[in-house]
Amino acid sequence: MTTTPPKGAVKGTATGLFMMCFFTMIWAAVAYGGLQESIYTWSLAIFPVLSVVFLIKGISLFKMARGIPESTSETDRAEQKRIGKWFGITFGAEALGIFIGINLVVNLGYPELTLPVMALVVGLHFYPMAKIFKRKIDYYLATFSTLFALSSIVFTLRKTMPANYILAFLGVGLAITTSCYGLYMARQATRWSNASV
Repeated sequence: MTTTPPKGAVKGTATGLFMMCFFTMIWAAVAYGGLQESIYTWSLAIFPVLSVVFLIKGISLFKMARGIPESTSETDRAEQKRIGKWFGITFGAEALGIFIGINLVVNLGYPELTLPVMALVVGLHFYPMAKIFKRKIDYYLATFSTLFALSSIVFTLRKTMPANYILAFLGVGLAITTSCYGLYMARQATRWSNASV
């Protein structure tokens, strides 16, 4: 017997897929900006393809959610309320962290650190997400993206490589992160879709 997933979980995953579609394209664009004069720009084509997959999966989940009745379970409602509350707090803290981080590096005379610092805050925000959504994958993605951001900061300060290559390195690292997150959600979407057939 197949258990119907809660409507809130289906809609939440659909929203997550839309976000991963958007952010994968953003970080892929950063990578493209760094590689635009290189023969390797073709290698970034995978990210737009994955973004389209995430978009399609997200739309299919929203359609699925229409046929799922609202939960009457107190436990489900309390869980959705908890997730919504802490997600909002974490998202707000992320926005504030990005604002403070960007202003800090600009005022210290390092405007070239704007994107790496933004990526660092994005990476760190995955840690509380692991707790909120009770998912282990967030810990791995948080660590992966944070290491890419920290490496980009070090490379920039030490001028290890040209600035455009550092942007490419950062963009690819974060695009991989959002793609992995999107694929994780897309897999869940496929399971739910197959179970509903």
